[in-house]
Amino acid sequence: MTRLQAAAPFIHPDCQITGSRFGAYVEIGAGSRIANTEFGDYSYCDRTCDIANARIGKFANIASFTRIGASDHPIEKASLHHFLYRSASYWDNAVDDAEWFTRRAGRLAHIGHDTWIGHGAMIKPEVIIGHGAVVASGAIVTKDVAPYTIVGGNTANVIRRRYPESVAEQMMALAWWDWSHEALRAALPDFRSLQAEAFLEKYA
Repeated sequence: MTRLQAAAPFIHPDCQITGSRFGAYVEIGAGSRIANTEFGDYSYCDRTCDIANARIGKFANIASFTRIGASDHPIEKASLHHFLYRSASYWDNAVDDAEWFTRRAGRLAHIGHDTWIGHGAMIKPEVIIGHGAVVASGAIVTKDVAPYTIVGGNTANVIRRRYPESVAEQMMALAWWDWSHEALRAALPDFRSLQAEAFLEKYA
């Protein structure tokens, strides 16, 4: 039997998972913390990732020590500290600020299909990473990334396109990430051997 299954995610030890949903063939690396997040089919994160308030497409490749949906603090208030919104931890007669947590949970980061998020990258809330995009290791992404674009740096800027725009458009139209498990297996030799243009010529 294969290690990854359609029925349930493969979750390594010491993970903290709350309020999250997982598609088929998903893997969550050891020591990762996942909250209010949806993982699409075949997506995975490596060890010690911290992902909150995110919607992750299919076939996303998320390297170790990545942070997605990093939470913020109330910089416009008199204090930045937890006591403003985690108040019940400090006083028996105070309650947590539910409105603050609702707002935070609604600021979703979106990661497209067939993306690669490099080691130690950080993606801020409400950022959209387009299909096929690559985020370089250590990048801090504060604004949307176009499909099939490679970005890096702090803050992240475009390095180059992964494919020419016409190829990227054809790949998104093909949407191979929606193929069945059996169709993916049948095309596996071509995924391995063909460059993008040749793959499109055969399947588009």
